[in-house]
Amino acid sequence: MPTTPPADDGWPDTAGDTALTLHVPEADALVRTPSRAHVTVLYPFLPLDRITSETEAELRDLFASAPPLSLAFTELRRWPGVLYLPPSPDDPLRALMKALRERWPEAVPYRGVFGDEGLDPHLTLASGWGTDELPDAEFTGALPLYARVDAVKLIVTDGAGWRDLRAYPLGRQAR
Repeated sequence: MPTTPPADDGWPDTAGDTALTLHVPEADALVRTPSRAHVTVLYPFLPLDRITSETEAELRDLFASAPPLSLAFTELRRWPGVLYLPPSPDDPLRALMKALRERWPEAVPYRGVFGDEGLDPHLTLASGWGTDELPDAEFTGALPLYARVDAVKLIVTDGAGWRDLRAYPLGRQAR
C-alpha cells in the first residue's frame, strides 16, 4: 500500500465554478475534507460569469417554492474512496435537483462522470486517499444528526477554495 497520496486527488475545479449546496453545520465536526459539511444540490452549476440577475430571480423563485428541510442523518455509507451520510428524507432534495436539471440542462451534475442524474443526495465526510481505512466508530458515535435547512447556498471557487456567494431562502414566497 502506498504511504503517500497520489498527486491529483479531487475534482478539477476551476476559478468561477459554482455549486448549489445545503450547509449542515451540525455535521461540520465530522467532516475530514477541506470543505464544511454540506449536501450538494447541483455541482457544477453555471459558471459565475453566466449568472445574471434573471438567473438569480429564477433561483429565488424556485427555492422559495420549496419548503425548509428537516433532515436526519442516521447511518454511514461508503463508496470506494468516499465515506458519507445519506439524508432522510431525500425526496425533497431529489425534487430540487430535478427542478434545477430541468431548468438548466447544461449544468450536468458532476460533469457527467456519474451519468445524467449525478449522485444520490449525500453529505461527504471524507474522500480520497486513506478514506477506505477510516474506522466507522470514529463517526457513528455522533449519529444520529438532525438538521433544519432554511436556505440553499450558491458557492463559488477561485480554483483553490470555496466561499458563499448568495443564500436563497427556502419556503419564502416573494411578497
